[in-house]
Amino acid sequence: MAIKVSSRTDISPFHVMEVMRAAADREARGETVLHLEVGQPSSPAPMQARLAAVRAIESDVLGYTSAVGIRELRERISAHYLAWYKTDINPDRVILTMGASGAFTLAFLACFEVGDRVVVPSPGYPCYRNTLKALGIEVVDLQVGPETRFQPSSSMLDDLDSIDGLVIASPSNPTGTMLLPEELQSLISWCQSHEVRLISDEIYHGITFGLSASSAISQWDQAVVVNSFSKYFSMTGWRLGWLILPENLISPVERLAQNAYIAAPSISQYAALGAFESLDELENNIASYARNRKMLLEGLPLLGISKLAPADGAFYIYADVSAFTSDSQELAASWLEEFSIATTPGIDFDLQNGHKYIRFSFAGSSEDIEETLKRLNTWAQQNQP
Repeated sequence: MAIKVSSRTDISPFHVMEVMRAAADREARGETVLHLEVGQPSSPAPMQARLAAVRAIESDVLGYTSAVGIRELRERISAHYLAWYKTDINPDRVILTMGASGAFTLAFLACFEVGDRVVVPSPGYPCYRNTLKALGIEVVDLQVGPETRFQPSSSMLDDLDSIDGLVIASPSNPTGTMLLPEELQSLISWCQSHEVRLISDEIYHGITFGLSASSAISQWDQAVVVNSFSKYFSMTGWRLGWLILPENLISPVERLAQNAYIAAPSISQYAALGAFESLDELENNIASYARNRKMLLEGLPLLGISKLAPADGAFYIYADVSAFTSDSQELAASWLEEFSIATTPGIDFDLQNGHKYIRFSFAGSSEDIEETLKRLNTWAQQNQP
């Protein structure tokens, strides 16, 4: 007799993790792999964050904190919103979480019932879709493309049947595109008039090129904002994120957090306080991303890969490779096998059209980007469409 497995597990795999595993297998055999698949900075946590962690280890028990996080860090994040967005946020509205992933799970649980309909743009971060599905929430796939710079618009929402929620990301993963302030305001106005819950993924704020990111919380106090120390603050492995919540969601989310994981890692919270003292170091990271971005934006078209999403922010280039293949997963596998270049197939981000796209991450070293273009030049010479 086979004991059942919950149907909630019937979700798509995160294909980039499979690419990472295949790349690690090659490295275990002594081969060198160029990592353009990984959506994380190659730089370590900033120095002041590491020093703060050491001080905490030496002087603190590092037991459980409050489920919502230590007060000092919540106040520091509040000050961050005042400095960056000129928006005064009550620290009580800041909830520390187990990464942005934990923040999304808490937000989805607190905001939506089983069977609710939530719009998720495609291409988009796959864990939105998969987490919602696992929670019994209906995902309404909204196809966005070059005509809207891979972002949703209020006119697109007008064409949908009744919905309960909308997830947006600016800058977006995988495209790096951003919502202009007036576009964000249009979506907010639509959600206000239709009483739709807005979830705004802002984890790539701070990593922008020529544009400034607007926070949804500056325009609507009923928006739910998700952010993280992973990307701009270069602390992926520390697993620390945060939520900015409307007043009526603070207590519900706190109760969920208490029962889901008790509290975010205490050492990470103390380290995060130090991260806020390292902004000069973090801006140097952004300068490195900008160099890498420029190399790819200039180099890929020379190889025949010229249809690129506007990379306004984050550290990704989303490239249309349909001139070369109808199966981006196969193409990514061949690049890894023949040239030791790891990239992410677009099927992670778009179930309908992702087979035409590859995502390149430029969060690594400039030397790796330069070498990647050299190796892909060899490939392009052999595979002219």
